[in-house]
Amino acid sequence: MERKVKYNYEFKLRCVKEVLENNRSIRSVAIENNFERSNLREWIFFYNRYGIKGLLPRKNQIYSIDFKKTVLLAVENKSLSLREACVDFNIPSMSVIMKWQKDYKNQGLLGLKDKPKGRPKSMTFKRAKKKSSKPLTREEELLQEIESLKCENELLKKFNALVQAEEIKNKKQKP
Repeated sequence: MERKVKYNYEFKLRCVKEVLENNRSIRSVAIENNFERSNLREWIFFYNRYGIKGLLPRKNQIYSIDFKKTVLLAVENKSLSLREACVDFNIPSMSVIMKWQKDYKNQGLLGLKDKPKGRPKSMTFKRAKKKSSKPLTREEELLQEIESLKCENELLKKFNALVQAEEIKNKKQKP
């Protein structure tokens, strides 16, 4: 299943060739096709740098923390614009780098770590603690038994309340 893209490869290539081969202005091609000039500028950058492959849609890429850090340092130290950094590092969108900058500013290097995708699990199962190899002391055994008895007591109270509620319900229905 292919990812849905707003502008397909053929459309991008046709627009880029209009500018580069037919000597039309970026503005006129953008107005004629009803999209932003900045999009066309970006396509031309990628086409000049990577050829036809620069216009092909890309799959979602997962970047390492080191790569993200390298890109951010290049933007900061070399005074690269976001567009230039996208072209130099073959990143599809400036918004990706802007998000990295924001995360790095707010959380440091930990902000560049990949976040889990998708919906979080609704129920988490807590695993029972593994029994340790050393035996429990008398005090620990008693504490465990107290906890167990408390749980049992709560369960019996709830069961008793349910039984009483059922009896009251039956008494009201019989007259």
